[in-house]
Amino acid sequence: MNADSAGFKPGPQMTQMTQMGFPRTAAYGLLTLALVAAIAAGACGSRAPVGRKVIVLGFDGLDYDLTRQMIAAGRLPGFARLAASGGFSSLGTTIPPQSPVAWSTFITGLDPGGHGIFDFVHRDPKTMLPYLSTTRTEPGGRTLGVGRWQLPLSSGRVESLRHGQPFWEVLESRGVPTTIIRMPANFPPSGTATRELSGMGTPDLTGTYGTFAFYTSEPYAYVGQSLSGGVVHAVKVRDGQVRASLEGPENPFLKEPEKVRAEFTAHLDQANRHVKITVGTDELLLAVGEWSDWVPVSFSLAPTQSIGGEVRFYLKGLDPFFELYASPVNIDPMDPAMPVSHPGDYAAELAAATGRFYTQGMPEDTKGLKTGVLTEAEFLAQARLAADENRRQYRYVLDRFDDGLLFYYFGNVDQVSHMMWRARDPNHPAYNAVADSPNSSVVDQLYLGLDAIVSDTLATLGPDDLLVVMSDHGFTSWRRAFHMNSWLRDQGYLALIDPHRRDDPGFFGNVDWSRTRAYAVGLNGLYVNLKGRERDGIVEPAAREALVSEMSAKLLGTIDPATGSAAITKMYRREEVFHLAGNEDIAPDLVVGYAKGTRGSDESALGGLPPDVFIDNTSAWSGDHCMDHETVPGILLASRPLRRQAPTIEDLAAAVLAEFGIDGFPGRAKEH
Repeated sequence: MNADSAGFKPGPQMTQMTQMGFPRTAAYGLLTLALVAAIAAGACGSRAPVGRKVIVLGFDGLDYDLTRQMIAAGRLPGFARLAASGGFSSLGTTIPPQSPVAWSTFITGLDPGGHGIFDFVHRDPKTMLPYLSTTRTEPGGRTLGVGRWQLPLSSGRVESLRHGQPFWEVLESRGVPTTIIRMPANFPPSGTATRELSGMGTPDLTGTYGTFAFYTSEPYAYVGQSLSGGVVHAVKVRDGQVRASLEGPENPFLKEPEKVRAEFTAHLDQANRHVKITVGTDELLLAVGEWSDWVPVSFSLAPTQSIGGEVRFYLKGLDPFFELYASPVNIDPMDPAMPVSHPGDYAAELAAATGRFYTQGMPEDTKGLKTGVLTEAEFLAQARLAADENRRQYRYVLDRFDDGLLFYYFGNVDQVSHMMWRARDPNHPAYNAVADSPNSSVVDQLYLGLDAIVSDTLATLGPDDLLVVMSDHGFTSWRRAFHMNSWLRDQGYLALIDPHRRDDPGFFGNVDWSRTRAYAVGLNGLYVNLKGRERDGIVEPAAREALVSEMSAKLLGTIDPATGSAAITKMYRREEVFHLAGNEDIAPDLVVGYAKGTRGSDESALGGLPPDVFIDNTSAWSGDHCMDHETVPGILLASRPLRRQAPTIEDLAAAVLAEFGIDGFPGRAKEH
């Protein structure tokens, strides 16, 4: 998670990208794919039973130190049983310790140089524009035009940018059935497991990582603000009614770009305590402070074409103003407009059995809290809804699993920890004792909930079965933000067109590439403006190594004036840590290992250059892990000793395969 996007998991950067032109292509591709392409799906044929089961529970963001402390205090009895019977250790994470990077490494057994995912955000060296690292959506090419309409004649497609073979393909080739539920960095689903449901990286219906809507009658609400991650709609109450619409993606049947809309009406009662919302043929009654169930929504595209989604409402207030939150419009699992499962009807099976659910890969609306549209209590209520859906589904899947491999992912702790870690850190610069002390145990309580899942799972194991619990990285408080591009500017590595400009446009809009030798994109990546690689590269390849060494030495010597300590504890040359295999143009030249408690800033990650280099992190996104990877390891527990050790997440897939008697994954040497 870490499609990690406050940061990119799922914070404002992703949304800023969508607001600056990225989603149009994605949404167009989503619709043309849904309307034109036929999704091939079919269940696997019969096979001989393996005779045992291996269950791997992926708990995103569980911190080794906190887990160890809670086990020692007797608060995690399920985890303690695993530690006593099979062992408990830290699990080394990736360089950098970001969720899409780490999960891609687990899936393939390759480091980023092999699988090609180096950050939440990459940049195209030929255009210098950033893009989401895990998938690329391409619209259909040819169309037939009739007046204002156009008919797509070729299908769009969504392509996974992750390279390498998923480890479950090896199992399937040996006759071992696999069920892979919510695996991050696996959208679109690989289609090679017996059953799959996509997870982190799955967009909403508009092609973003989640864009909510907020309807308010307050005349000056959010005036002049850029509400990253959501859209505010001004509405008026007339004759006890509010008429508004939900926004969908752009209509691919129209020559001129235009978003499709689904109208709804909210009828207010006279006491201003309830509303009746009518959407299409559905009606629901909501009280103030109440969340709705999922509501199916249909968007009309053309006289004979429509696309469906689903939405969840929250009635925030009626007095003195009407305030209604609408979740991002999710892909409807009952009738998915995009492939979110394999076989294609598996998502509908899960929804029919356990209820409609968030298909959006990171469902906890961290952006709603970060922008102030949701309070902390409202955010936690929404996060619980998402977690409850996940637990219900897991119980359904577990009850029907009796052979082979089951992987199941839980991301709730990671997302809530990003927003609530401050409440357990009185030394955080944004800590407020009055507001935060009631939430000081929120993260701990989530760990207790996962412990109960472990205990329930242990009760289903036979004598030859195995349970593995792992996390992709740890967690810590994010107190200080470092504007890397601003540091490069101040050190003379990055030049501005207008040094006196006060309103930084972002996306390197004020950068003079003819005099710039280095720049930063993403949370941990630092790039040389290399001649022959970058669009306007000026650094000769022969001078690259000296420049990399010079910047590394300076960054390692950079002291945070507020703490008196080093801001950066490790600098990694890509040649030292990656097995580059055709990803040389994508890979950063340097990976920055920030000191524990410090992280690269949101602004710098997308080419922004604020005036200062260091700032206190006063954002609601108060916890993180995109730091020196050695300071934020994940966890590894097992119900019995593993046949093959897994000191790092790069080794874990091979250890899982070894439990089925399979060696030699991945199929290449790991020596440099």
